[in-house]
Amino acid sequence: MILKTILIIDDDPHIGNMLEETLIKEGYSILRAYSGTEAVLLLSQSKPDLVLLDLMLPGLCGEEVLPHIKDIPVIVVSAKLDMDNKIALLLNGAVDYVTKPFHTKELLARIAAHLRTFDCLESQERDTVLSFDDLRMDTDSREARIQDKTVKLTRTEYAILKLLMENPKQVITKSLLLDRISEDTPDCTETSLKTHVSNLRKKLRSIGEKDYIEAVWGIGFKMKSQ
Repeated sequence: MILKTILIIDDDPHIGNMLEETLIKEGYSILRAYSGTEAVLLLSQSKPDLVLLDLMLPGLCGEEVLPHIKDIPVIVVSAKLDMDNKIALLLNGAVDYVTKPFHTKELLARIAAHLRTFDCLESQERDTVLSFDDLRMDTDSREARIQDKTVKLTRTEYAILKLLMENPKQVITKSLLLDRISEDTPDCTETSLKTHVSNLRKKLRSIGEKDYIEAVWGIGFKMKSQ
């Protein structure tokens, strides 16, 4: 079982040590940061599964650290009671706000709940987003991207690339490729398939500056191992 990692950002050693001890007993792996500046540096080097963020920090305050935390659930743990401040933090990316002093069991329950929710969201994304090297395809929006650049695909090119990315280690024969994409691209024939694949490879190469698809002589095509 892979341990979930929680980053505690709090300059109070007593609270931080208590949280660390409690979370380790619950089976979590812990990272610590004692200032906002240290937290930003740490986040640039690693990606925890969840962050516990205090607001009153030396260096950058918690409100300044929050925009640096991307795609990670953040629970603010603070003594600040101002409702407008809570609302602003929740609107700006935090998933929850726990007021100090807090009950340990309640905090543990909130951590577990948000980790479950985030795991579900990631699972849904994995179902709709295909990845190969630095190439990503969103099957909901039917968009392919290499790094931050969109690859403009025709309907047939999209269908071909989707099938290849769904089976990245397999050689897809020409007959199987035609059969699988025939429903979406009835205009694609054995004669035109080679042209569609050639155009697709050129588009990917022009953006990624390398080959993503390789032809297996006399058989078909597959994603090219880098």
